[in-house]
Amino acid sequence: MLFSIREPGQGMLEYAFLFVLIALIVIAVLLILGPTIGNVFSNLNSKLITY
Repeated sequence: MLFSIREPGQGMLEYAFLFVLIALIVIAVLLILGPTIGNVFSNLNSKLITY
């Protein structure tokens, strides 16, 4: 079976793919929720300045 042989760098490549996938998910979430989060902090900041 040729497919059962594990190369030494194969595990690191899998971790790299996982890291890229997580980074893309985080970027997508920030793009979608970014304006909402920005508005929350902006409202909080304006309320803190008035006190």
